[in-house]
Amino acid sequence: MNEKELQYLTEKLKAWKEELVSEATRTVDGMTEEKAQFADPTDRASMETDRNFLLRIRDRERRLITKIDRALERIEDGTFGLCDDCGEEIDFKRLEARPVATLCIECKTLQEEEEKIQKG
Repeated sequence: MNEKELQYLTEKLKAWKEELVSEATRTVDGMTEEKAQFADPTDRASMETDRNFLLRIRDRERRLITKIDRALERIEDGTFGLCDDCGEEIDFKRLEARPVATLCIECKTLQEEEEKIQKG
């Protein structure tokens, strides 16, 4: 991977992280301001369901932020873009689509096939 591609992915990762952190902040702010009282139990249940759904999304995003941080660390230490399993370089198009990827497409496909066998 050349320096221009690496810089592009670094900026993409940082922007993605900034967007996720901003969304999390808005969620927290919204929940602390939310003091709605519902007389109807159905309305209250609906609000709780929506809130739980939003919290699950934010938890997934929190884990994604951790992956983004790890990718940025790999960029710093020079290991970004190398497959964790086989050590080969991960294709730029794959990293552009999923910049937190740690496996090349072949190793990821193999991993998914093994998971299917274990579940089956």
